[in-house]
Amino acid sequence: MEYGPIYIDHIGIATEDLEAGSHFWRLIGLVQARDDETVDDQGVTTRFFSTSPGDPNTQPSMIELLEPTHDDTPVGRFLSKRGRGIQQLCFSVGDLQGLLDHLDANGVRLINRKPTLGAGGKHIAFVHPASTGGVLVELTQRK
Repeated sequence: MEYGPIYIDHIGIATEDLEAGSHFWRLIGLVQARDDETVDDQGVTTRFFSTSPGDPNTQPSMIELLEPTHDDTPVGRFLSKRGRGIQQLCFSVGDLQGLLDHLDANGVRLINRKPTLGAGGKHIAFVHPASTGGVLVELTQRK
């Protein structure tokens, strides 16, 4: 029953405008990690910023800015309901499907029972906030 090690992969922040949302992260010294990417299945354009490296065996945690491609997307609805801010917390795990099966078997409400493709071609799945104390949790499979 080992699904890890588990690391904070990134914190997703909803914004109406990637460029305006990037200002603070650049000011504190975070570095844009890759080009912006539109993920059609999720209805967002993403921009990642890297924190300072910690453990040399893991990637540093990141900030992911999320700009909706249109209003009727999960991030678009989040913005219209709650405004800008933290939209999700993502954990990188060693065995994504195994962890999803374990959570499902223990009554955790999942948005995705099977992984789907996210930014960077990573496999991802979401856990419903009703099961996490109000936080949308994204899980991703480490490559």
